[in-house]
Amino acid sequence: MASKKLRKSTSGGDDEAKVDMSPMIDMVFLLLIFFIVNATAIIVKTDPEVLPPVAKNSVRQEDGRGRIVINVRQDGTFTAEDFNVILLEDKDIFDLVKKEKEAIQALGLKPKLHLRGDVDAVFKFSRTAIRAAAQAGVDQVVFAVYQTHKGLRKKDK
Repeated sequence: MASKKLRKSTSGGDDEAKVDMSPMIDMVFLLLIFFIVNATAIIVKTDPEVLPPVAKNSVRQEDGRGRIVINVRQDGTFTAEDFNVILLEDKDIFDLVKKEKEAIQALGLKPKLHLRGDVDAVFKFSRTAIRAAAQAGVDQVVFAVYQTHKGLRKKDK
């Protein structure tokens, strides 16, 4: 049995056969919502006092999940991702990394140290953060760098 719409369209009337677009629009919105929810973006709060170095051979990281951010300022002070928290001693770094590591592992992810060192900071400060993270059980380190000078402030080039 033919549907009423099919019979009406083949009966020779002047009206064009109309296609109901609402199910297709609903599907487009559902797909859009699906992709927005499942998209993962790398969002790292940046300390304005830290200017990472430029490394032209660096590779952009696609997966930002599981990162524990430590900023190393030029004067050797350490801050957490929320750069208002200053980490004064190695034990403070160790405690922060241990706490963040447990939270990340609870989500089923592998924790990584995301180290944002200032271009003018001495490497021994970065080594201190790496050592404290290793003692807390985090053995992967991601160094934050710029790929080019583009986007840097003029005085910092």
